[in-house]
Amino acid sequence: MKFKVEKEALLNGIQIVQNVITTKSALPILSHVLIETQQDTLRLTATDLDIGISCVIPVDIQEQGAITIPAKRFNDIIRELPGEDVSITTKKNNLVTIETQNCLFKIMGLAREEFPKLPEFKDKEVITLEQEVLKQMLALTSFAASFDETRYILNGILFRINKNILTLVATDGKRLAIIDKKINQAIDKDVSIIVPIKTIHELNRNLKDEGQVSVVLGTNQVMFGLDKVVVISRLIEGEFPDYKQVIPPPSENKIKVDRTQFLLAVKRAALLSTPDYQAVKFEVFKNKLAVSKSTPDIGESHEEVAIEYQGKEMVIGFNPNYLVDVLKNLNIDSIELELVDGEKPGVIRTNGYVYIVLPMRLG
Repeated sequence: MKFKVEKEALLNGIQIVQNVITTKSALPILSHVLIETQQDTLRLTATDLDIGISCVIPVDIQEQGAITIPAKRFNDIIRELPGEDVSITTKKNNLVTIETQNCLFKIMGLAREEFPKLPEFKDKEVITLEQEVLKQMLALTSFAASFDETRYILNGILFRINKNILTLVATDGKRLAIIDKKINQAIDKDVSIIVPIKTIHELNRNLKDEGQVSVVLGTNQVMFGLDKVVVISRLIEGEFPDYKQVIPPPSENKIKVDRTQFLLAVKRAALLSTPDYQAVKFEVFKNKLAVSKSTPDIGESHEEVAIEYQGKEMVIGFNPNYLVDVLKNLNIDSIELELVDGEKPGVIRTNGYVYIVLPMRLG
């Protein structure tokens, strides 16, 4: 194999795929990136056996071929090369030569045959979405997924497609985020899959504000095709909790508040939070919300935010991080926070989106 490539294009390609590589694997090949020529492009692929990611970059191919190279070392070498074209050649004994005009590296690779094959998705139904739509939907749900490995079923996002409605759901047991969007094609069967959060992070890194993403379902696997990048992932197997039964009916007790002002007030109060004293106190009055935090041996804060509200006065505590996560991702000027009393969850509803957060005990 022999090809010439622009340094920045190659570096960008390596960095796209190497995020999935784990340093803890017992299989040395999984710390490698597979590089293979395809007509006038180079495909780079990495996998940890649960998730695989590949991307193509334009190169000038002089001789076809394929090899695997230790990903971290490959990345480090290419990053430090002078900013110019790079020539890469492989010899029969898996020796890889990397050279620029004044610089030469030789490193040992492994044969492509040792690299795990990614699953193929032939003759499967393709669902096409706008990248921007999926990106926004993930931004409003992914933060609510659980990282607790004892609740493995919650370590991902539920994707449901019913006719032409796509629903994404994430929960960690203390909060729940649900979003519905109409898509441009109707699916005959009900689709319900749980995509692991690591795969979601890779999607978030690669989704753009334009273009389309194709979603292809296999047997317990899914493929997301984004222009020059393909992400393939195992699915989480099992039954996602019935989220519909925990959505409270709309409440008349609505606090209308400027989203940015509310976000900044919660962030400031959270500065005094500790793992043992997380809850921030919210006192709701007519047209005024007092946001305060008192932490023993640390200090206290108090701030008032103007609101529109005519319901009963109440006091409630929330984990500030759970509010910051949703407020910073919503793209609206003002929000309506539904509260019933200090023991019931708070709810934000807007434009096909529902976010439910459980209160915390104060004191």
